[in-house]
Amino acid sequence: MTLVLNNELANMLEQSEIDALRSRLIAIQQIEGNPMGVEIQNFGHATAFSVQNIPGPAFNIVKGLKAGDEPCVEQIVSFYKQKEIPARFELTPAAASSELLACLSKAGFYHHDFHTTLYTHVLKVNEIETSHSINIRKLERNEFDIFADIYVKGFGMPDFLKSGVAQNNEVLYEDEHWTFYLATYNNEPAGIGVLFTKDSIATLAAAATLPNLRNEGIQSALIKHRIREAIEKDCNLIFGQAKFGSVSQNNMERAGLQVAYTKAIWIGK
Repeated sequence: MTLVLNNELANMLEQSEIDALRSRLIAIQQIEGNPMGVEIQNFGHATAFSVQNIPGPAFNIVKGLKAGDEPCVEQIVSFYKQKEIPARFELTPAAASSELLACLSKAGFYHHDFHTTLYTHVLKVNEIETSHSINIRKLERNEFDIFADIYVKGFGMPDFLKSGVAQNNEVLYEDEHWTFYLATYNNEPAGIGVLFTKDSIATLAAAATLPNLRNEGIQSALIKHRIREAIEKDCNLIFGQAKFGSVSQNNMERAGLQVAYTKAIWIGK
């Protein structure tokens, strides 16, 4: 079975992406005292995510903005301005309109980058050969220090963020929607992957490999393993995200995922 992309499917993928980020940030918000300063607000169709004490755009982003939400743009900009955080919008082709794009431009924003969303029906997944040197298993609760070490090194983040990364992922460990995986190479920790499942849809969430072990097939193995796990959880649709034209996108395509759309990233001037 092949799922042909249409606006309904595109909107479903976007909503699943919003659900995953909302789930993650609500768990972080519920840490006593909300030390990360998480706040989530809806404006029209859009969801504005804000995490005061986690720098960067990953958690400080507007998703779900659609044609007709033009009156909300000023409110969203004000929401982030009060927090002294730059507003950043992700727009999908199914949701945008010339009026919405003109509104963002008038508000001082411009199209800055692209980001790819990929998807597949589980029956389309291709087999990927995996090296016998690679083993993947579920992460143990006491291993989030290892998870964080691989995460920050894989994404080129400073070491001082490791404790925060560990804490902000460990809070999801008991959540039935989230599963964490550790990949080893020759019995040594080498990569991590995360799977989010809800409403029979699986999200290939964060994945990272130690820089010195790239090009060994570890990321591809993590993709394949999470797809199999998603099938076991009775998911019938799988999607993921990657920087346009990146190795991550290439690996997902080799696993059988196909491009759904490229999101347009808009930021302030």
